[in-house]
Amino acid sequence: MTQITVDELKARLDGGMHVNLLDVREDHEHAEFNIGGIHHRLGMIQSMQTDPIDDWKDDEIIIYCRSGNRSGQAALILETMGFRNVVNLVGGMLAWQEKYGK
Repeated sequence: MTQITVDELKARLDGGMHVNLLDVREDHEHAEFNIGGIHHRLGMIQSMQTDPIDDWKDDEIIIYCRSGNRSGQAALILETMGFRNVVNLVGGMLAWQEKYGK
């Protein structure tokens, strides 16, 4: 698993780069604030239910959560399931909001 900072991700998004984003937070967290991408809770990944992202197995996937812990867990699980290029957003939405606000 590799990692990306909020600054690196923001630069990609601001530059118009296509990014596969995966939000693994709970429903209420996603509804409160998110930066886009597919919302698929960690519990679903732990249950090996990855249908919404199966097309991304060979693509880079940037995974985020509140602080970077759940997304790190999701990244490890996805790697064991054959996803080849998973990237954890360091600090998650807490770091994003601290740096860029809502």
